Amino acid sequence: MRNKRLLVTGGAGFIGSCFVMEAVERNMEVLNLDKLTYSGNLLNLSSLATNPLHKFVRGDIGDAELTAKLLEDFQPEAVLNFAAESHVDRYIVNPDSFVHTNVLGTCSLLQTTLLWWKKLPEDRAKDFRFLHVSTDEVFGALKANDPPFTEETPYAPNSPYSASKAASDHFVRAYHETYGLPTLITNCSNNYGPRQFPEKLIPLVILRAISGEEIPVYGSGENIRDWLQVEDHCSAILNVLEKGRIGQTYAIGGRAERANLQVVQAICSLIDELHPDKNGPTGRLIRLVKDRSGHDFRYAVNCSKIEQELGWKQRWTFEQGLRKTVIWYLDNQDWLQAVQSGEYRNWLYLNYAQR
Repeated sequence: MRNKRLLVTGGAGFIGSCFVMEAVERNMEVLNLDKLTYSGNLLNLSSLATNPLHKFVRGDIGDAELTAKLLEDFQPEAVLNFAAESHVDRYIVNPDSFVHTNVLGTCSLLQTTLLWWKKLPEDRAKDFRFLHVSTDEVFGALKANDPPFTEETPYAPNSPYSASKAASDHFVRAYHETYGLPTLITNCSNNYGPRQFPEKLIPLVILRAISGEEIPVYGSGENIRDWLQVEDHCSAILNVLEKGRIGQTYAIGGRAERANLQVVQAICSLIDELHPDKNGPTGRLIRLVKDRSGHDFRYAVNCSKIEQELGWKQRWTFEQGLRKTVIWYLDNQDWLQAVQSGEYRNWLYLNYAQR
């Protein structure tokens, strides 16, 4: 896939920026469209500041005039849609933003791409791909002994966030079935790694642990997630883009199910080893807080299809990936300080002050 031109939306966010850096490293040319909302951060892309293979445009995927111009001028071989409101706690305060970006924005991007794609020469139209990045949360929740999600699991979203992502998945599928647009969908488990905005569990725990602040854990801490190292996720997406069958969905997981409290305790142990607190073990800071509404019990992903069909597999164990992540945050506390905006502090108050 070297020398391909990719239009990447949401490429300044956590997963999107990791993908952009991986694509550029493989000598692909990337046009990066990002609205730069609360979690979009150009610091994530500082290593590409002078790289001619990366061009950045600030804008909304719902701006059809802008996306049409970018498609016409850049002439990409693929569009990859990472743009999304993704933090599930925020839907409680503002569910409308999830509908605007995840549903209406994706629909606008699909329609604009379709109109442009229809005008391509036959050979280029055949090779073009629209890849939509989604989540395992669209499948609902699992009980303790249920088999993991697969590509055939019926959709059963339980929150406005997962419902908005499910809707966007359905629209992507419909544009393939109705209009022939060559689409691909990926549904991933919980990502973690460097440069993740500190409202997600792992960076939030690291931030509060090194600051000596209380570490909030929802409910009893028994909720289970399958953890996927972000670089593994991006390598899987590139595999799907290169070798995936048009119209197909690929589930991407880390084969690393852990209870939330187990993850928090593992982080505390790493902090005690790598950045000890003179006041005592970091685990003393853990506090169980009132659970959030609609908190799904368990997610788990069976990624046999992408492993067997495309030859992808994880490079990182959870223990290796978590250690690397903790070390990155300890070594980049200037980055942490830069992303702690007023909006982040407001979010923390809204979600935890009354729990």
